[in-house]
Amino acid sequence: MAAVLAIRTATPDDLAPLDALFARSYPKLLKPDYPPSVLVTALPMISRAQPALLASGTYFVAELAGEIVGAGGWTPARGGTGNIRHVVTDARHVRQGIGRTLMLRVLQSARQAGIHLLHCHSTRTAVPFYRALGFVELGPMAVELAPGISFPAIRMLAEVTPG
Repeated sequence: MAAVLAIRTATPDDLAPLDALFARSYPKLLKPDYPPSVLVTALPMISRAQPALLASGTYFVAELAGEIVGAGGWTPARGGTGNIRHVVTDARHVRQGIGRTLMLRVLQSARQAGIHLLHCHSTRTAVPFYRALGFVELGPMAVELAPGISFPAIRMLAEVTPG
């Protein structure tokens, strides 16, 4: 019998398993699209779960047989808009529908909260994934991780449609 994917709201207790997921997955997933000089400085900063996000009620985890294999969420911004936040699928489980199922839950949550536009700062790697979910590319950008350390990303936007 195949394991069933479950999506649930993240809690602060998910901090350590999420740190492990980011640390094991981001280096493998991002390697084809970023030079080592970028990854060596960025990975230590982006591979850590954010406690406030885990307590927000708008961040979710995907579990398969009790193991967290994906995560992602959104946070509100201004005027009915929101921001996609810290999405990842376990590198050992990509292309199995985990990310899509998780993002459908994220979109549903945003829709229920009255969000009509979602902004996303996508990695280069994830652009096709977000495009398949209806996001459009607005152009390249740099996410400042710390003074003097930036991470190349792609600005994307999606309408959150009723339904």
